[in-house]
Amino acid sequence: MNTSLAKALFLVCLSSPMLFAQAPPEGIWQGYDGEWRHVSRQLIALAEATPSDKFAWRPAVGVRSTSEVYMHLTMANFYLLSVTGPKMPADLKQDMEKTVTSKADVINWLKRSLDAVKEAHLAENPKDLERKVRIADREATVDGVYLRIIVHANEHMGQLIAYARMTGVVPPWTTK
Repeated sequence: MNTSLAKALFLVCLSSPMLFAQAPPEGIWQGYDGEWRHVSRQLIALAEATPSDKFAWRPAVGVRSTSEVYMHLTMANFYLLSVTGPKMPADLKQDMEKTVTSKADVINWLKRSLDAVKEAHLAENPKDLERKVRIADREATVDGVYLRIIVHANEHMGQLIAYARMTGVVPPWTTK
C-alpha cells in the first residue's frame, strides 16, 4: 500500500469517532439541573402540541384527564418544593386539579411550577441538600425531595405521552 493512501486511511480512522459522535441533547446527562431542564422542555412541548379540546380527554371514567394530570404534577411540584423551604404560591388553591382546565391556564401553571423547582434547586448548595425535612410522617433529605420531584415529573411524562398517542398527538421531540 502506498504511503499517501495509508496516511489518508489512518486519518479517516482517527477522525471517524468524531464524524459519528453527536452531542447529547442539552440537559441529558448534565446532573439534576440538566435533567430538570430536559423533562421541563418535554412537558411544555407536549402540552403545547396537544390541541385544546384534548385537555378534557381521559382514557376512562374515574381516571385523570389530560389537564388534571398536568395540574396534579403542577400542584405536587409546588407542594414538594414547599417541604424544602419555598412557600407555595398564594394563588394556588386546593381544587385546582379539577378547576384549571383550559390549555393556556394549565400551561401557565405548569411553567410556573417547573421554573419554581429549577430556581429553587439552583439556589441550593451541597450542605442545603443534606438538610433533613419531614414529609409524609417520615424524615427525608432536601436532596431526596428533589429526587422525588424529578421522578414524579418523569412518571407523569410517560402517562402524558401515552395520553397524547391515544389521542393522535405525536410528541414533538420524536419527529426531529
